[in-house]
Amino acid sequence: MRPKEGTYALYFEHYIDLVEHNNVKEALQANTEELFDFIDSLPENKGDFAYAEGKWSLKEVLLHLTDAERIFSYRALRFSRNDTTPLPSFDENEFIENAKTSKRTLQSLVDEFKSVRNSTLSLFNAMDEEELTRQGISSSQPCTALALGYIIAGHAKHHKNVITDCYL
Repeated sequence: MRPKEGTYALYFEHYIDLVEHNNVKEALQANTEELFDFIDSLPENKGDFAYAEGKWSLKEVLLHLTDAERIFSYRALRFSRNDTTPLPSFDENEFIENAKTSKRTLQSLVDEFKSVRNSTLSLFNAMDEEELTRQGISSSQPCTALALGYIIAGHAKHHKNVITDCYL
């Protein structure tokens, strides 16, 4: 089952459209296998590379993926548990500005992302259909746990494509 229009903010539609599977658990698993192979191949010497002035470095992109996944998974957890407390947005640029990625290795960021993704898989694999379709509010928009799973997979695929096209 795919998320239905109205169960996520329209600005996430691009990410959802990037996901080919019709089952969120299969989508996340396939995305994980593809992503792990990809990030394991990233060269350490490209970690601080940014393809243009004002763009994030490769390490910053990887940390952004990790940060966003943590936040999206937390939202999915809250919604799946029927918590209807509205959740705020986050400023990804502010997160990166305060992250000090230049002091980290690319490998440490790869390892951190893998740990977070494995936690995401555990969370979604434990959800049944009822939990997946529960809805909450994030960034003043309705969203379901199911939609967040697709957003997680599509967001990662989007950034994999950006890395491939602009960083490598």
